Amino acid sequence: MKIIDTENWNRKEHFEFFSKMASPFFGIVTEVDCTKAYKTAKEQNYSFFAYYLHKSMAAINAVEELKYRIVDQHVVSFPTIHAGATIGREDGTFGFIFVHFTNDFDTFNAELQKEIQSVKNATGLRLNGDDRKKDLIRHSTIPWTSFTGLLHPTNFDSTESVPKITFGKFHVRDGQKYLPISIEAHHGLVDGFHLAKYLAEFQKQLNN
Repeated sequence: MKIIDTENWNRKEHFEFFSKMASPFFGIVTEVDCTKAYKTAKEQNYSFFAYYLHKSMAAINAVEELKYRIVDQHVVSFPTIHAGATIGREDGTFGFIFVHFTNDFDTFNAELQKEIQSVKNATGLRLNGDDRKKDLIRHSTIPWTSFTGLLHPTNFDSTESVPKITFGKFHVRDGQKYLPISIEAHHGLVDGFHLAKYLAEFQKQLNN
């Protein structure tokens, strides 16, 4: 973890301006083409969720600004960001998981599947301190429907700096599959330019 010298940071004024707001988060809702990724996942007998979650994490770790967090009143940069996500149960509830990111999909997926089983065998939120972790991205998936807008709960804490990403059910248009995605981040740390970099890299990862 590296502390950013905010006094000599080119985002100093941006950070100070947005950090004064009760809710400094901003976000966009869009979609990515998941046609090739879905085909690859099915051909390799991978979970499509596991496959696109790993691609999302690869894209997150390719954008430096999405590794910035506020820790003890300092802006810091983590060397690696890991995956937090919600996993649904048959009774309609969900629990949280935490998966260490690695570029190797098989290693990532093995830990992911263990975490999924742990949620299935547990009750409640299964926080495990995830609400206090900073070196992660919080992913959610709404697999039952697509969406064109989304609203997250917030505690109006201007030091909350972990971005949130939500995926929906893919839909088919003109023979192509499109995955809806919402992404939110602290505007003192991240601009629309950086979200666009993530989305471009995510699309590149899905196409590989």
